[in-house]
Amino acid sequence: MYGTGRGEEKRQTFTSGQRQKGGHPGRRAGGISQFGIHGTRLEQVAERAGVSKTNLLYYYPSKEALYVAVLQQILAIWLAPLKAFREDISPLVAIREYIRLKLEVSRDHPQASKLFCLEMLQGAPLLMGELTGDLKALVDEKSAIVSGWIDRGKLAPVDPQHLIFMIWATTQHYADFATQVEAVTGATLQDAAFFEQTVDNVQRMIIEGIRVR
Repeated sequence: MYGTGRGEEKRQTFTSGQRQKGGHPGRRAGGISQFGIHGTRLEQVAERAGVSKTNLLYYYPSKEALYVAVLQQILAIWLAPLKAFREDISPLVAIREYIRLKLEVSRDHPQASKLFCLEMLQGAPLLMGELTGDLKALVDEKSAIVSGWIDRGKLAPVDPQHLIFMIWATTQHYADFATQVEAVTGATLQDAAFFEQTVDNVQRMIIEGIRVR
């Protein structure tokens, strides 16, 4: 989206290097997710990522470039388990595992999840191309697989897209509304016991809704 060739290669190298320095999506997204892209200074982002502003600008020439890079990275993390859906695997096993993996992402990358939520609330001005392109194509492809499972009697008849939306909404709630969750329950996904309780409950509620009777 921001060019190809050497510049893109540098940005990819920086991303790998930043992981070693702790500059994962959550660190880079922290300030932006709290104050929004226009209310955040690059100095704040650089400080959270543990690098200088000069180094940050070398790989990301603007806040917008950094913003989109973080969004694309968290989107890739979210969608990786969905890409593993195949017609020849047990649908209940696949969906149960997908729920766990999505909750792990909400636990491990809450700030990046909030940043993605903020982008959606604003109408996806910088990410619409991703949503209508690769994301839609993947959802269409995997919805067809879910439809195949339903046609073969392996799942109850539900709309595949609504099933995917339900999983996204439920699992991402624990990151995007972590403050509310903690206020009500006194815990977050960082608490190991609460995390496992959440996984178990979300899995059972969704699985029981799609299990063949």
